[in-house]
Amino acid sequence: MCSACGFPAAPGHWTDAGAQTPGERLRLRFSRLAAVNRLLAPYGLKAHDDGVTPGLQIFAPGGQRELVPDLQTLWIAAARMAGRPIDPLSARALGDE
Repeated sequence: MCSACGFPAAPGHWTDAGAQTPGERLRLRFSRLAAVNRLLAPYGLKAHDDGVTPGLQIFAPGGQRELVPDLQTLWIAAARMAGRPIDPLSARALGDE
């Protein structure tokens, strides 16, 4: 359990498959964060991962923030903060609109 956030340490994310070392897992974590931020940008939201704390922080332009334990929860929180549903596979999120 993380003493800072209260989330239990996750065993890993399925997208970490193939990462053999802690450094590779950290690089994959930050690559995943970059992709998430590209998807959140059209909604004015941004995610942050410090590489140490389990989970992600999501920020709205007005200063609202929320700590979430995983990607599934991130999309739910992002939709709530944006005030509308967010589909990470939509044309808008992928920049095709």
